[in-house]
Amino acid sequence: MKKTKEISEELDKMFPQPKCELDYNNVYELLVAVILSAQCTDKRVNLVTKNLFKEYNSPEKMLTLSQPELESKIYSCGFYHNKAKNILSMSKDLLDKFHGQVPNNLDDLQKLAGVGRKTANVVYSEAFKGDAIAVDTHVLRVSNRLGLATTQNPYKCEIELMKLFDKSSWGKLHLQLVHFGRYKCKAIKPDCNNCPFTKFCDYYAKHNS
Repeated sequence: MKKTKEISEELDKMFPQPKCELDYNNVYELLVAVILSAQCTDKRVNLVTKNLFKEYNSPEKMLTLSQPELESKIYSCGFYHNKAKNILSMSKDLLDKFHGQVPNNLDDLQKLAGVGRKTANVVYSEAFKGDAIAVDTHVLRVSNRLGLATTQNPYKCEIELMKLFDKSSWGKLHLQLVHFGRYKCKAIKPDCNNCPFTKFCDYYAKHNS
């Protein structure tokens, strides 16, 4: 599809080597950080994990914390009760089912407590260089605005994107769409004046008619 090719080329110009903006030193830290990032900025997560990971950078170490203790350390990330519960349950699952190692495939990742499809996709793509598209709020918003998807369901959006783009580009595309949504195509006051996609964009058409 001509539009898909043009969007890919423009994203490559804007974000030739997109990087995950979560700070981590091992796959376990990445998994914890992704769980914390739900409905929270990467910047805030990095502030929290900078201290957390100094002492609690493995499932064994994390499980020395009680839930209230962990909640107090991740409080500013929001939804701290559920996130603490999920992190501790996930850590226990890693020890009980996977010898303390984060599994390197999507099926096993999603068997971990508190790990949904988006989190699994991020870890699989980032840590193991697997082919996956993780649909967060940025990816969902941008995909719909550009007419790449026609759904507010993250899973359905993922499937639609997978059909449009070559499998080898999925991991890079995910990060490019995240960065584009985070810095350009914002939920409120997107930078339409400096956007190369206005001719495709439903949002632009609606607000500039």
